[in-house]
Amino acid sequence: MVIRKFEEIIAWQRARELTNLIYRKFFKLHDFEFRKQICRASVSIMNNVAEGYERMGNKEFIKFLFISKGSCSEVRSMLYLALDLKYINNSEFDLLYKLTIEISKLLSGFIKTLKT
Repeated sequence: MVIRKFEEIIAWQRARELTNLIYRKFFKLHDFEFRKQICRASVSIMNNVAEGYERMGNKEFIKFLFISKGSCSEVRSMLYLALDLKYINNSEFDLLYKLTIEISKLLSGFIKTLKT
């Protein structure tokens, strides 16, 4: 499959979905620093996929996909804190957690494909 634009990348599509869910969930949270950090980390996932794609070289793209993967882990870590602080309930945690795992696996698979 040939990718003509970053919007076709499934990992980017799922990261966009995650970012929207994160923004909607934490929009009214009064812990501004927490909200800012988790939102920035979720945006970083999708933006690094997009930026890496536009660099037009596999080596650079892979570098940005790894950064995106790291941001995905950051979101997942913050979800634990959100659960501990009762900002989200168990079902919200499960939904968001599973989405971060899915995105991380998609990114890993994409990296593996680009390396071969």
